[in-house]
Amino acid sequence: MIYLELFLGFLKVGCFAFGGAYAAIPLIRDVVLSYGWLTEEALTYMIAVSESTPGSIMVNVATYVGGAQAGILGAMVATLAVVLPAFLIILLVTVFLKTALKNKYVQAVLGGLSPCMIGIILATGLYMIFKNCLGEFSSPKLSIESIVITALLLIAMFVYKRIAKKKLSPIMLIVISAVIGAVVYGI
Repeated sequence: MIYLELFLGFLKVGCFAFGGAYAAIPLIRDVVLSYGWLTEEALTYMIAVSESTPGSIMVNVATYVGGAQAGILGAMVATLAVVLPAFLIILLVTVFLKTALKNKYVQAVLGGLSPCMIGIILATGLYMIFKNCLGEFSSPKLSIESIVITALLLIAMFVYKRIAKKKLSPIMLIVISAVIGAVVYGI
């Protein structure tokens, strides 16, 4: 039964996660918490680990959750389920790509999805910042460590942009956040 639940849960994530991994975080959170596979705190940590390891967040979380719930086979089932829709869509897209991209309706849909994905990514980022810095809305608990890390990362981004006249790469931002996290929380 757990294999079917893992497959259906992560198939849902794979089918409806448009806009990349960051836009998929709310859907991942909904599926993982609704099945009770991870706690909110464990999921937040898993997302942070997934961002700093190779591979997409969706695949890393699916593999971890599947492995934690049902061993190696569970990891394989959850990973297959989360990548299967994208694989099938890519196969279909390659077949119909030339004619579909010229269609004005397809272009309208793609144009409408971009602002939605920006909004979802922004909302997810703000939710994670507020939740980690201020705690739950029902029982607020100020986390000085999280506020310090967030402030230092924002300062690093703005100072780098001002000095180098370009944006700080996401990879460098992840490395900086790992170092700051190790210093603030202690190794």
